[in-house]
Amino acid sequence: MNKTLECLKSRGFFQQCTDAEKLSLLMDQGPITFYEGCDPTGPSLHIGHMVPYFAMRHLLEAGHKAIVLIGGGTARIGDPSGKTTMRKMLSYEQLDENAASITSQLNRFFAALPNNAAANILYENNKTWLANLNYIDFLREIGSHFSVNRMLSFESYKMRLESDAGLSFIEFNYQLLQSYDFYQLYKKYGCRLQIGGNDQWGNITAGADLIRRLECGLECGLECGAENAGAVPAATVFGLTFPLVTTADGKKMGKTEQGAVFLDPDTTAPYDFFQYWRNVQDADVRRFLLMFTFLPIEECDALAAPDKNPNEAKERLAWEVTALIHGKDEADKALSGARASFGGAGGDKSAMPSVQLARSKFEAGYNIVDLFFDAHLCVTKSEARRIVQQGGACIGLRGDFTAVADIAALVSADKLDEEGEIILRAGRKRFCRVVSV
Repeated sequence: MNKTLECLKSRGFFQQCTDAEKLSLLMDQGPITFYEGCDPTGPSLHIGHMVPYFAMRHLLEAGHKAIVLIGGGTARIGDPSGKTTMRKMLSYEQLDENAASITSQLNRFFAALPNNAAANILYENNKTWLANLNYIDFLREIGSHFSVNRMLSFESYKMRLESDAGLSFIEFNYQLLQSYDFYQLYKKYGCRLQIGGNDQWGNITAGADLIRRLECGLECGLECGAENAGAVPAATVFGLTFPLVTTADGKKMGKTEQGAVFLDPDTTAPYDFFQYWRNVQDADVRRFLLMFTFLPIEECDALAAPDKNPNEAKERLAWEVTALIHGKDEADKALSGARASFGGAGGDKSAMPSVQLARSKFEAGYNIVDLFFDAHLCVTKSEARRIVQQGGACIGLRGDFTAVADIAALVSADKLDEEGEIILRAGRKRFCRVVSV
C-alpha cells in the first residue's frame, strides 16, 4: 500500500475505500488532487467535523493537493445523512456568514503546515455552480444517471424513510448535488479523490459513478482507457471514508453535557476545549493521540503505554490539540489553568475560567445554589440544586475541595483565601475561580 495511505490507515483514518489498490497505484505515480466538503450549517465547526481535516493535513504534508469545498449551495437543501429530522432552513445571508467563519477557522488550522504545504490548498464554494442551475436541464443531464432503487438502498436514506419524520423530496435531491460537486471538481481541477466520514459513503460512491458514466458512457467498465496494466484510467476516481468517531462508552465524539465542543473560542472557551481532551477516558487516549495530533506513532504509543500514567498522556493530548486549534499561547494558558484547578505544580489561577462576585454576598452568607448559578457553572437554579443534592458541588482552595450537599448551606467570607478568592467545582471536570470584589 502507498506510504501515505498506510499512514492514514495506521492512524485510524480508514473505514472504506472504493478501490484501495488502484488508489495506492495512482498515489505512487505522483501527487493527486482530492477534496472534502463541509456545509456551513452553523457559524463554527466542532471537533467532530475536524476528523477529515486532520486526515487532509497528512495528505498535504505528503505533497498532495487539497480542495476545501464549502457547501454554500448544498447547505440550502441540507444533507439528510445521520439526521433523524430535516435540518432547519437558513437564509442565504446566514449561510454566507457561516461560510466565511468556517473558512477562517480552517485557514488558521492549516496555517502551521510545514514546507509551505498550505499553498496546495484551494478553497471553493459549491454555490458557484449550484445556485443558478436550470432544474430541467440538471434533471436531464445529471438526474437521468441515478437509480432511485439504488439511492434508497443507502443507509442514510433508509434510516430516514424508517423514521417518523420521513424523507422530504428536497433532501432526496442532496445526493445528486454532492455527486455533481465531485464531477465539477474533476472537470475543473482533475480531482480524483473525495474523503469524508463514513456516513458519506453513499454520496461519495454515487459521485464516483456519475463521473464514470458522464466521461465514459453508461456501459463503460472501470478498466476502459488503460494503456497498460499499470495505468489507472483517467475517469476512475476514488472515495475514502473514515470511521465516525465515538468515545469508548459509545458517545458521539465531541459531545458533552454542555453540548458540542466548538472551535469558536466565544462558544467553547480554550480552557473548556482543553479540559474536554484532558478528561477523555483512558481507553480513548492512544486513538485520539493518533487521530488528533501529529506526534509520531511511536511517541503516541509510548505516551499511552500501559505502564505510564494516563493523566500525563491526557495532558499532552489536550495541549497538542488546543495548540493546533487555538495556538500555543492559549494551550499554555489552558494547561496552567488546569493545573491550578487541580492544585498541581506550575498552575496559574488567572488562566482558569473566572467570575467576579460581590464580597458583600459572602459576608452575608452566599447560598450555595445561588453561588454556583451566579458563577455560570449551572444554566438554571434547578440544575444547581440538583448538583448540590447529588454531591457534585465542591468548594476549595489550592485543589483541596469539600463537597456541599445541603441546598440551604451558606458560603461565608472566611472561606475565601487571603486574596479574596475561592475555587468552585461542579462534578469532576468543571471549575470556576470566583474573585470577590
